[in-house]
Amino acid sequence: MHRRRLIQYAAATMGAAAVLPSSVRAVAAPQGPTDYATALWVPAAPANYTVPTRPSERRIDRVVIHVAQQLFTPTAGIFRTPSKQVSAHYVVRSGDGHVAQCVREKDIAWHAGNWSWNTRSIGIEHEGWVDRPEFFTDVMYRRSAVLTADICDRHGIPKDREHIVGHHEVPGSDHTDPGVHWDWERYLRLVRDAA
Repeated sequence: MHRRRLIQYAAATMGAAAVLPSSVRAVAAPQGPTDYATALWVPAAPANYTVPTRPSERRIDRVVIHVAQQLFTPTAGIFRTPSKQVSAHYVVRSGDGHVAQCVREKDIAWHAGNWSWNTRSIGIEHEGWVDRPEFFTDVMYRRSAVLTADICDRHGIPKDREHIVGHHEVPGSDHTDPGVHWDWERYLRLVRDAA
C-alpha cells in the first residue's frame, strides 16, 4: 500500500473515531483494510449478514441506494445489534460525507428485503430521512458517488439507473427510500464523473 494511502486511512480512522461513541468505534477489519480505501471499519454483528459458502461464485451487479431514516451513529449501532437482523455494506454521513464500512463486499448484507437482491448487490445507507432534503448535502452526494463509482469499477457494474437503484425499486419492497428528494440525475452524473 502506498504511503499516502496509509496516511489518508490513518487520518480518516482517527478523525472518525473521535466523533463516534465507544459502542460503534472502529475495530480492525478481520482480513486487512476495508474494501473501499478511505472507509472506516465499523463491523455489523455477524448475526446481521451472511458469509456465503461459495464467495467466489458471488456476482455483484447492482448498487442499492438507501436512506437510513436515522442518523449516522445510530445506523451503525443498529447494524451492530444482533437482534435487529439488518445491515448494509456502507453508511455515508451527511455532514462531511464520511464513509463507514459495516459488511465486507464478499459477504451478503441484509439490506434489500429481497434475498435474491441481497445476494447480488451492495447496499449503501445514507444518514437522513426521505422527507428531510437538508440531509442530502453536496459533500454526501459527492463522497457517495465516488464510493459507488469505485464499487462499479471493481465489480464491472454499468453506471446507469438499471444497475444503481433505489431501495424502493427492489422487487417486493415496501420502502420509499431514497425518496422523491433524492436527485438521481445529479447523483448519476457525479458517479460517472468520478471515474
